[in-house]
Amino acid sequence: MQYVELNSGDQMPLLGLGTWKLRNQECIDTVKKALEIGYDHIDTADGYDNHQAVGRGIKESNTDRKELFITSKIKPEKLHYDDIKADTQRFLDELDIEYLDLLLIHWPNKDIPLEESLNALREVKEEGLAKNIGVSNFTINHLKDAIAIDPDLVAVNQVEFHPTLYQKDLLDFCQENEIVLTAYSPLARGEVFENEVIKELAAKYDKSPSKLALKWLIDKDIVAIPKASSREHLEANFDLFDWELPAEARENMDQLNQDNRLIDPSFGEFDY
Repeated sequence: MQYVELNSGDQMPLLGLGTWKLRNQECIDTVKKALEIGYDHIDTADGYDNHQAVGRGIKESNTDRKELFITSKIKPEKLHYDDIKADTQRFLDELDIEYLDLLLIHWPNKDIPLEESLNALREVKEEGLAKNIGVSNFTINHLKDAIAIDPDLVAVNQVEFHPTLYQKDLLDFCQENEIVLTAYSPLARGEVFENEVIKELAAKYDKSPSKLALKWLIDKDIVAIPKASSREHLEANFDLFDWELPAEARENMDQLNQDNRLIDPSFGEFDY
């Protein structure tokens, strides 16, 4: 595993298991398989309705909690101060853990003052319930607002990011401000397997399209959290750390941006 340093000094694994749409026994089994393979980073959210299953998978794996990096996210309608304080404790109870490594605002919500939310999250961090605080689906302008309120609180911004949605301006802004970018949907919901440029590179270098797409991310110090449930896919996604991405592949993949946003709900604020 390789790691990126957060602004707190904590080390965040560059690869994690995304658990969106994993529930019940499938989620328990997938978490256990991932931890057996060597994953040490699990990404979940209140909106995924799988905290208890993730927690059971961790417990049944007998993995030392201190060896894991666990992320969860707060729903956008639950960003008032009292909701954040109550939900953080509920998350810990459901996951059966004493702290989160990272707690994120899942989506911005213009109807709830950001300062109110960040004040609650700062307290959560000070109380040791979450070691790091971050956001998700924030634009540069959202991040500027957060930095103006508290320059050092936001450690991570988790966004959709893949070769055909190469948000370079956002990446540059985050890195200039010591905010680590995490990529969800890093395989573009499977579209990387059909991209002709990536397919040609995969054939030339004898690496799967998914490996190339994930390696392209982590080489930029972007955390990738692909979802997988079969052992075969979990192992394939994990095989990233003992080979180099050829410069030609990186340069060609850097040219694939089409502003191809696949996750764009009506309540998203991507035009801010």
